[in-house]
Amino acid sequence: MSAYSDWPRRYTVVAFSFLAVTLCYLDRVNISVAIIPMAEELGWDLETRGIVLASFAAGYITLQIIGGRLADRFGGKVVLGFGVILWSLFTLLTPPAAFLGLGALLLARIGLGAGEAVTYPSFFSLFGRWVPESERVRAVGLANSGIPLGTIVGLVATPLVISAWGWEWAFYLFGVLGFVWFVPWWLRVYASPAEHPGISAEERARIEREVPDRAGASLPPLGVFLRSRAVWAIIVAHFCNNWSLYILITWLPTYVSEGLGVPFASVGWLTMIPHVASFVFINVAGQVADRMLAGGMPVVRVRKTMQTIGCFGTAVSLLVVGQIETAWAAIVVMSIGTAVGAFVTGGFAVNHIDIAPRHAGTVMGLTNTAGTIPGMVGVYTTGMILQATGSWALVFGVAAGVTLVGWLVFVLFGSATREFD
Repeated sequence: MSAYSDWPRRYTVVAFSFLAVTLCYLDRVNISVAIIPMAEELGWDLETRGIVLASFAAGYITLQIIGGRLADRFGGKVVLGFGVILWSLFTLLTPPAAFLGLGALLLARIGLGAGEAVTYPSFFSLFGRWVPESERVRAVGLANSGIPLGTIVGLVATPLVISAWGWEWAFYLFGVLGFVWFVPWWLRVYASPAEHPGISAEERARIEREVPDRAGASLPPLGVFLRSRAVWAIIVAHFCNNWSLYILITWLPTYVSEGLGVPFASVGWLTMIPHVASFVFINVAGQVADRMLAGGMPVVRVRKTMQTIGCFGTAVSLLVVGQIETAWAAIVVMSIGTAVGAFVTGGFAVNHIDIAPRHAGTVMGLTNTAGTIPGMVGVYTTGMILQATGSWALVFGVAAGVTLVGWLVFVLFGSATREFD
């Protein structure tokens, strides 16, 4: 008997979802480093950089809800698979678009965002069908750890590629990877356990015991979800969490290079450290939350406890880092903040599946639509603040305040009761 025959098929779903998220963020953040030489060559000021960085979110917001509905209706395998192909194509098209002009580049970035928009709704929909409740936070944690891993690879590899071949190759090389990922995804992943020809009877029986039967499930109108207080708690938490996340992803290289005076060649290595901390502690958070559940703590208390730890860790680190002027001290504080902030994985992040396991893709589409707004408003506002005041302390202080608003709303109104079956 081969080793693969003993491998649980749900692990394959989680592993390839993790790789998809890794590629998603690799193709998203490479421009955060590449924009420094791009701006020099193409003559962009800080406000123009903000427009370029924010344009991705204009595409990302468009297909969140549609992607979630399609994933819940037709399965996350197809939707995510073709999403990866679409965003990889637009990654490859980014350099020629930039040379054509700002308008063409913005269209390419919007197309990239539209392709990546289906990522989270798709794998949440898959997890709602494949992952037992007792493994849920660990699965979501592993998939979410693709965010810092993709960011790390992008921050480290992009300067090396640019130094060797020019900024264009950061898009050409990374864009090819999505096509490579697609082949095993299409051959090995299935939309549900019932459709998988190689799943064992034991694994299928275990999943069906802990995952609600989806046979004949209809999709409620969006208004049904929007009348839920629990859904709105996640929406607000997602928006507020992503404000600091987008600033970290898009502006951290500029902050380290221009705000702290670090040479460009060292930017990638230094800025990867907070993301390494995030990668490790997202998975730690998954273990902690699932152990709390195994110990008998109510699900809703686990979610709110994890959210509290994560939000306060993020807010405090942002307030402190705004007062620091040395590079290594700033990176240490930010790393502590991202490590503790990773605990929101066991808070609002997994809460989508708690309240709507059969419609997790739709709920994620709704909340991630709100979570995308900071990618436009927050990223552009940061450019405006820096253009007007040059104050990184103000940038980080605003992010800390937004984070605490998200904590308060989730703690007051969040729920773990299954609402949509």
